[in-house]
Amino acid sequence: MTITSESVSTVSARVDGTEIEIPEGATVLDACRQAGADIPTLCYGPTMTAANACRVCVVEIEGSRTLVPSCSRKLEDGMEITTGSDRARHSRRLVMELLGSASELDRAGERLDRWMTEAGAQPERFGAPGPESPREAPAPGHHHPADPKFAATVAEPAKVEDDLYVRDYGRCILCYRCVDACGVEHQNTFAIAVAGRGFDARISTEFDVILPDSACVYCGNCIAVCPTGALAGKIEWDMREAGTWDESSQEVTRTVCSYCGVGCNLDLHTQDGRIVSVTSPHDHDVTLGNLCIKGRFGWMYVSSGRGV
Repeated sequence: MTITSESVSTVSARVDGTEIEIPEGATVLDACRQAGADIPTLCYGPTMTAANACRVCVVEIEGSRTLVPSCSRKLEDGMEITTGSDRARHSRRLVMELLGSASELDRAGERLDRWMTEAGAQPERFGAPGPESPREAPAPGHHHPADPKFAATVAEPAKVEDDLYVRDYGRCILCYRCVDACGVEHQNTFAIAVAGRGFDARISTEFDVILPDSACVYCGNCIAVCPTGALAGKIEWDMREAGTWDESSQEVTRTVCSYCGVGCNLDLHTQDGRIVSVTSPHDHDVTLGNLCIKGRFGWMYVSSGRGV
């Protein structure tokens, strides 16, 4: 049977007073975005099962006793959704303040910066780092840890163990996206997982071995899904440390990986005539944003011998 737009079941709902109609099976977040609402998300990934870990996407639904995580709640016909109620905005602001007080979010991108500003988040309300912080003196290109917008109470030195990527867990918010991408969602390598419990919970390799000694296959798919810059390509990390990383001046060129016949699409990010990173589009039906070590890192020979 040929599926046409007429044969697809749809549901109707109201988002901030706007009537929308969307295919059945969509989430509340899908409906909010179709209605033009800018809902913050951190643990949500467009090609992954919602982790329900960060709770910055909560909205108010008429008849619901509690706020609802929009990324995982399926849309139901006739729902009345309010995205900007005082209750929802207060909850989002508090979550962002807690995240900002426990992590250095200065590399999480302009979108999170804008979300925190719009929410009026003040992470310094929950304390600034003490003198024991290993990042008391900021590295080049960093915000100062005591910057009120990005006050960090938990910090640790970045793990630089190879030439491919860096684990900078001072920026980790335990969203679990990297764990899921390395596990059943995409790669099925299970090289990284959550270690510890409660305040001691952290992302780690098995037995906390260095990355080259772990089960990691260096696909870099954890980098692709990390929302805060806790995982980053080594070249990007070096350039940020040197203060030369500038996304506004970068160009993106779509091409096809030539290493094998699978046909993975690559987006080459270039700055000053040099490839600085490679990603893959989420809407590509072969990769869904994922790559192998050759696709993501096999271009470095192009810039061999050139400095940061």
